Amino acid sequence: MIYLLIHHEVADYSAWKSVFDSSLEWRTRNGERNCRIFRGVQNPNELTLLFEWEDFDKARSFMASEDLKSRMAKAGVKGVPQVEYLNEMFSIRRSAAD
Repeated sequence: MIYLLIHHEVADYSAWKSVFDSSLEWRTRNGERNCRIFRGVQNPNELTLLFEWEDFDKARSFMASEDLKSRMAKAGVKGVPQVEYLNEMFSIRRSAAD
């Protein structure tokens, strides 16, 4: 499992989210396993996305695809996203009992 950490700004969150939601099946076919969306506190159009992806090669191929670039433009992504590929090394899950 590989993680993608992506940060970018969008013109309008609602418009972006509509395109993002309509692309779920396409992303899943290309290796997405899970996604979390975070919005900036001071600027709700600044987004950070944390994806779990099937493997590095599929993630890298997906991020380089012309289809993704086209969908991002349609969704109103501003500028070039910052993308990091990560491996999870350690995880702690806290509970109320801790």
